[in-house]
Amino acid sequence: MNRIKKKLLIVIAALAAITNLSCNGELTDSAAPVELIATVSQTISQIDLESGAGGCTGTIGTINMQVVPKNSTAVGNLVSVRVTRYRVSYRRTDGGTLVPAPFVRSIDTIIGVGQSAALTGFIILEGGAISQAPFAALLPQNGGRDPETGRDRVKLEVIVEIFGETLGGDNVFDSTTIPLDFCFDCQGCQ
Repeated sequence: MNRIKKKLLIVIAALAAITNLSCNGELTDSAAPVELIATVSQTISQIDLESGAGGCTGTIGTINMQVVPKNSTAVGNLVSVRVTRYRVSYRRTDGGTLVPAPFVRSIDTIIGVGQSAALTGFIILEGGAISQAPFAALLPQNGGRDPETGRDRVKLEVIVEIFGETLGGDNVFDSTTIPLDFCFDCQGCQ
């Protein structure tokens, strides 16, 4: 019985070690001497899905990216960050579960330590997403209400994850969220 307990403990310890190693992938930036910080300056919080709705020609906002040193030794070109892509995913905040498919877009920006860069004109929905769930249900020909919540709007957070690496090869990332309401014929984008 003691042998079985010892083997079980060894197996549990091995699984814990494997789990710990597998978590140290792309999303681990603790070894990097700098942090990438992403924040959003939002200008639109309501998207009117009606064709030609007022105020819908502008941008959602700007994502501000900044590289901040973790300590005073984080200086030089090797700690500059090359931002290579962003990933967009969604989380419903209204109790519904249907969301658009996530996607990734490539970008190429280098940000020095203590400097910042702005990401403007970024995409929050891929083409055709408006004609798919959950937005399609809001169109008048489809009933005008979300079948999951019974409401005439869909509330969700757009999660934008920014990925890059220092010129020295350390991964860095951050994410920011953009709360948005989607509706049809609701006084335009605001």
